[in-house]
Amino acid sequence: MSLDEVQDVRTPDAAATPDAPAASSKPGAWAALRPLLLRMHFYAGILIAPLLFLAAATGLLYAGSWQAEKILYADELTVARVGESTVPLSAQLTAARATVPEGKVVAVWPAPDPEATTRVIMEVPGLEEGRTRTVFVDPYTAHVNGALTTEGDALPLRAWLSEFHSSLRLGEFGRNYSELAASWLWVVALGGLALWIGRRRSRKALLVLPDRAATGRRKTLSWHGAVGLWAVTGLVALSATGLTWSKYAGENIGQLQDGLGGATPSVSAALAPGSDTGSDAHAGHTGHTMPDGTEMAATPPTADIGVDKAVAAARAAGVTHELRVTLPAKGNGYVIKEQDKQLPVHLDSVAVDPADGRIMDELRFADYPVLAKLTRFGIDLHMGKTLGLANQIALGALAVAVMFLVFWGYRMWWLRRPTKDRALSAGRAQPRGAWRKVPLTMLLPLAAATAVVGWFVPLLGISLVAFLAVDVLLGAVAARRAA
Repeated sequence: MSLDEVQDVRTPDAAATPDAPAASSKPGAWAALRPLLLRMHFYAGILIAPLLFLAAATGLLYAGSWQAEKILYADELTVARVGESTVPLSAQLTAARATVPEGKVVAVWPAPDPEATTRVIMEVPGLEEGRTRTVFVDPYTAHVNGALTTEGDALPLRAWLSEFHSSLRLGEFGRNYSELAASWLWVVALGGLALWIGRRRSRKALLVLPDRAATGRRKTLSWHGAVGLWAVTGLVALSATGLTWSKYAGENIGQLQDGLGGATPSVSAALAPGSDTGSDAHAGHTGHTMPDGTEMAATPPTADIGVDKAVAAARAAGVTHELRVTLPAKGNGYVIKEQDKQLPVHLDSVAVDPADGRIMDELRFADYPVLAKLTRFGIDLHMGKTLGLANQIALGALAVAVMFLVFWGYRMWWLRRPTKDRALSAGRAQPRGAWRKVPLTMLLPLAAATAVVGWFVPLLGISLVAFLAVDVLLGAVAARRAA
């Protein structure tokens, strides 16, 4: 991933260095392809690197938010004293309703460990779409420890940082920034990997370790290449998982996944016709959508065994880890899901009939399609959930690596400026026309693959066309000046 080899402008002694590029002396496909890769990598690095730096910096903040919210919201998240027994969930719901009387309870997340509070999720008029009011209840005393506006499972700090990372809090315009960065990250990473591996070096160890004896630009290049080599797998994974929930590429990925039979399944909580004795369906009540995506109607059924018996039925069915309970609504029963995403994951779910506690439907994570499992693992790894603290530290390390790689890339660009007497000059790109050196048998498949990828990842394709247009324009201006 270099802005490194970014330019093919050689200083007089560059060819004599022991780790100089091998392309000039090694004929064949690589010698033909390398100049084209250099030019693409150069422009991608120069123009996209600022977005990658922003994504890495905001991602670093998000990676640290998991631990930060445990400290900042300790009063809400933890109990004052672990008791010998807990009060019924129904009593905890009653306490929450008394605290936020204008709210409607739509879900409850029982305390996942002895020191944690129960979360009661409430819809409250006036909140933005996708946000709820969460009341934190001590499960041993039913004392309310506090209430916060949340988004999914994210408390205010992490919710704010999540939006900052994904859109810079600029709405739809900002989402394009993050998708553009994710679209190019894997291209820059894999292109840089090929350039780094393709270099000739005096010692094999210099492939994976920085050259401490090097100076100047060669030293910067050595650090840039070695760190990039270690980080490339994580960077490609971040790019792929980030694209899964982007706007344009994410839609294409979702359609492809569905077409391959890899859609994420869900448990069915629909009651049999006539079993719901709730109020008239035509009374004009609007529906609701839970943070976990479960569709809810506004009016619950009349026959209800209660949340405590519903949870007991789910536990008897083997759904026991870190529960999230969606309360029944008209036409639906209880939906009780596991949300323990740390390995080994526990993501089973059941639907419970509110009339008699019967398990109406169940879904085991083991029965998910392979693509759905991979998507689940990838997204949770990207967010820092799967491996807990270790996962978050790894994400932070990748973010720091990207920021250093961008810094080193720009530094090499600066160090390769043609004349140091011109303070504002900068390194030149690989000369135009590199594509003419690529054999037709390679060029045509490469162009076809680029077109397919550009269509599938639209912002990559659009920006690549824009780069080519600017390059052609600059070439025409240079030719006219030369004439």
